[in-house]
Amino acid sequence: MKRRVVITGMGAITPLGVGLDRNWERICKGESGICRITNFDPSPFPCQIAGEIHDFNPVDFIDAKFAKRMDTFIQYAVATAMMAVEDSGLKMGNADAHRMGVFIGTVWGGIPAYDRGLKVLEEKGYKKISPFLIPSAIPNLAASQVAIHLKATGPNACSADACAAGAHAIGGSLKIIQRGDADVMIAGGAENITTPLILAALCNIKALSCRNQEPKKASRPFDRDRDGFILSEGAGLLVLEELNHALSRNARIYAEIGGYGMTSDAYHIVSPHPEGIEAARCMQIALDDAEIHLEEVDYINAHGTSTVYNDRSETLAIKKVFGKHAYNLAISSNKSMIGHLMGASGGVEAVFTVLTIYNGTVPPTINYENPDPDCDLNYIPNVAEKREVRAALSNSFGFGGVNGSILFKAFSG
Repeated sequence: MKRRVVITGMGAITPLGVGLDRNWERICKGESGICRITNFDPSPFPCQIAGEIHDFNPVDFIDAKFAKRMDTFIQYAVATAMMAVEDSGLKMGNADAHRMGVFIGTVWGGIPAYDRGLKVLEEKGYKKISPFLIPSAIPNLAASQVAIHLKATGPNACSADACAAGAHAIGGSLKIIQRGDADVMIAGGAENITTPLILAALCNIKALSCRNQEPKKASRPFDRDRDGFILSEGAGLLVLEELNHALSRNARIYAEIGGYGMTSDAYHIVSPHPEGIEAARCMQIALDDAEIHLEEVDYINAHGTSTVYNDRSETLAIKKVFGKHAYNLAISSNKSMIGHLMGASGGVEAVFTVLTIYNGTVPPTINYENPDPDCDLNYIPNVAEKREVRAALSNSFGFGGVNGSILFKAFSG
């Protein structure tokens, strides 16, 4: 018998705002957090828009002295973890420190910190480089700083698996709890890479939308006129808890996490496999792991990047797995409103998937105006839908062909 694992707390920081309630309210209203870049002058770039965070103050969550020693992605992670733990009602008194772990995904870590360090090195020499540069920027410090702040001495890990990093962190945490190595895991993703260097690189890959005159309409997953994704930042973390541990403290349970799949396209360094073969197998593994029949799945939170190839291949993959039932599914892409949070996307989208199940409301895919004949499923266009969701998949597919799918289901005792 597998140990059952439930979700008892969540936190989110996205371009829609700080905090769970603010994010859920705005995403259900179909509001967009995409705007013209303000962190630097974007005018030299083909893409000049992004999903920035404008209302986050780290000292609301972290002592100012320690906040200065963290790159922003770490600040996001620590703040979101504190919100998630508070939401769960967990206290160290009812959770043994060595039975609580942290697993956080991020793609690049502290790119802004490295950029600042390189500038100092070039202008002032090596002696002026801060001794805090490395611990403020390396990817695993998000999970480590969360562990330090929570005094959680259980398993601690970082996933850097491109855009599937957050999903793999959650899926890995499920397995850690199932095999008995922890009772509680704080898991998800955090990212902050809206910098000139990363923007330039993604522009040259031709991955980004250039709809600069209409920022809020730029991310349009599954729409015929989509032209690329929107770079974003933020964090999404969940508290995963072994069922009996949660019941023993009368915790509020949002949903159960039942299955996890991971595969590799082994096809291309940036493009998904055009037939979605391994993305389909990834979803099937998650369904099998959860021992769920495909007809029980009511919703898929799609990876849905707003790129021509991803949206088409994901649609094909869904059809391969679900057959005729694919047309009964509600499918939507949070990225239409918050953009692509890269390593944090799997964490944030898992949060929204759980809230979809808990509240019985499916967020929309906004900017869906012109149907693409290759994308012919029900993408919940533009307006949220009230709907019972018994089980849901959250998909995350990344550069290099990494695929992750997580199966959540409504909790029943």
